[in-house]
Amino acid sequence: MVSGTAPANRRARKIPIALQLYSVREDCARDLAGTLAAVAEMGYEGVEFAGFHGHSASEVRAMLEKNGLKAAGSHTGVDALLGSALGETVAFNREIGNRFIVVPGLPGEYTNSPDAWRRTADLFNEVAAQLAPHGMRLGYHNHAAEFQPLEGEIPWDILFSRAKPEIIAQMDVGHVLRAGADPLPYLERYPGRAVTVHVKEYPDEKMVGEGDVPFAEFFRLCETIGNTEWYIVEIEAYPVSPLECARKAIGNLRAMGK
Repeated sequence: MVSGTAPANRRARKIPIALQLYSVREDCARDLAGTLAAVAEMGYEGVEFAGFHGHSASEVRAMLEKNGLKAAGSHTGVDALLGSALGETVAFNREIGNRFIVVPGLPGEYTNSPDAWRRTADLFNEVAAQLAPHGMRLGYHNHAAEFQPLEGEIPWDILFSRAKPEIIAQMDVGHVLRAGADPLPYLERYPGRAVTVHVKEYPDEKMVGEGDVPFAEFFRLCETIGNTEWYIVEIEAYPVSPLECARKAIGNLRAMGK
């Protein structure tokens, strides 16, 4: 089932590159300000957060502004989107200038059956409607399980065939390959919904552009039908230090013309 709307302009667009800060989480825990400065010096234009390491929203905003970085998203647990916690989440992300609230995974009760995934889609629709007046969008980030059959159905399809088109399908392309699936048909199936994507290589120990991910076609689809606003580098294996891996990754992307 095709869901969402492809952008009218199908010509390739230049898309900025961000770093998912989970890639350098230990550096962030020690010195978030210094890590953001290093990431900006490498040439990244934005960062996607995976926690804020005890800093207030005003402190985070000041760090971003000092280094000329934008918030490309925030990975946020589902509990922070429920009940009274949602207002606090909205306020924090408004302060740092973030529009994309992305759930990076879910407890089993949300994912352990096709019906659970359908209930999750309905919940996401409700949360997305509450975020919309604040100019924010909800998204979901995959691991491998979302692309492996569950009682004969593919969870990614269950979620995004039922979720409203404004909900972002944040594909982690490395995890899709880990699941033994082809990422490209899923980008085509849900046009306009790959607003942010994770640029991760497979196998993990390879640097971006040096493994099995079909990046040329992946980028072509993001830049034509995906409506992609951010390429977000994520690194989970480290042949050298995490910061040096981040530097190598953006260098490889620049060499690919990104």
